[in-house]
Parts: sequence; structure tokens; C-alpha cells
Amino acid sequence: MPADARQLIRKQIRQARQQLSSAQQQQAAQALSQQFLNLPELLNSQHIAVYLHNDGEIATAELINSLWQLGKSVYLPVLHPFTSGYLLFQHYQPNTLLTSNKYGIAEPILSCQDIKVVAELDLILTPLVAFDAQGQRMGMGGGFYDRTFADQPLAQRRMIGLAHDCQQVACIPTEAWDVPLPMVLTPSAVFRF
Repeated sequence: MPADARQLIRKQIRQARQQLSSAQQQQAAQALSQQFLNLPELLNSQHIAVYLHNDGEIATAELINSLWQLGKSVYLPVLHPFTSGYLLFQHYQPNTLLTSNKYGIAEPILSCQDIKVVAELDLILTPLVAFDAQGQRMGMGGGFYDRTFADQPLAQRRMIGLAHDCQQVACIPTEAWDVPLPMVLTPSAVFRF
């Protein structure tokens, strides 16, 4: 039954965030960027993994530009070419060439010398479909972030979920492999779990 409940939550929250107007999306992205730039964790962080938004996710372009202006190194997830279901994180700069992966999501064209080992990332900003008051995160259902960070307890503590306010739910039914988040940022709040 948890799988059915998860699918229902996923469908409802995806619809809610897709119904946000472009003005609401832009305001949310600006507010979220400000929330992140005010985090004390940012001060001592140089290598920051972000993602390019997709499917109504909160936009990250403004945040990425702000990180570049601060001289931070930004990394984007890339589907692992040999280990199915896992992610690599590649250095992302204004001139980085992008391609669409098999899910239609933009990612850098793979360049092995630009890959950053997960253990060396200072902060990992993750997309999500929904989150709850216990820090449980529900993604799109592919398990990429859960698998990639399952054996990385230190990296898990550096993960921050990014979401619209409408993506918070009362309770997410969990599975054994789910990796909870220590923090979620929305345009109006910082949740620490």
C-alpha cells in the first residue's frame, strides 16, 4: 500500500507545483535563493552540487548565478554512464555545454576530468517532489539520489532539499532505502530535522 500512497502524493504535489504561475515561480526562486545565501553553512562551503530545474521544480538559475558571483564551484548531477541508477557530479560553469539525458533533463556533456567525488562536495542541493516534518524526501521515483548517497553518511548530512512551500505534506510513507534530509529550504522557511 505505501507505493500507492506515494504515487498519489507524487501526482498531487507535481500538479500543485505545475499550477504555479511564472510570476509565482520567479518570486519563489528569488526568495529561495535569498534563503540559501543567508545560511551559515554557505560560508565554509566551496563545492556545491545543485541541479537544473525540471517539471515545475523550483528554479535554480538565479541561485547558481549567485553562487558563481560568490566564487563558489557549482556541480550538476549527470546520469552515471556505467552504473545504472546512480549519479555523478560534474563541474558546471557558464560555458559548460549541456545535453538532454534520457529523461529529457539538461545535464553537462560528460567530462571525466570535471567530475567531483561525492565525498568532496561541501553541500548537495537536491530536488524533491514532496517532504514532511520528519525530513523524509520523496523524489520522482527513480531513486537516483537515494542510491547515490546510501553509503555516504557524511554526504547525507550535507544534503539540502529545495522545494516550493506547496510541496510540504503531513507524512510520507517511507521505504527502507529512503534517505531523509537534514534540511529543506522553501521560499518562506528553513526546516532543520
